[in-house]
Amino acid sequence: MYEIEAMKEIDYGATGVQEILQNVAFIMSTVAMDCPLDRIFGIESVVDKPITIIKAIYSARVVEAISRYEPRANVEAIEVSGVAEQGLVKAKVQVSINGESI
Repeated sequence: MYEIEAMKEIDYGATGVQEILQNVAFIMSTVAMDCPLDRIFGIESVVDKPITIIKAIYSARVVEAISRYEPRANVEAIEVSGVAEQGLVKAKVQVSINGESI
């Protein structure tokens, strides 16, 4: 099982499991509507709600986006943290890889 946060840097030569993990991190760091040719790619933002509701909605959106755009990764657990007053929400995801011998 691997723990992943939003992307910090890109490894252009990533292959196999590292490629899958990088794809998950990229999905988590992309806000929906940011990709001009695929407006639904990424995570829809969640605003103007109590932090408990934001965490639930954001968790669901992260899991949905990962399952849609990187089906080789299975989300096993997700931890959402943030400060609602500052508009900061981030997630840590634990994933397993389908066909681990990739």
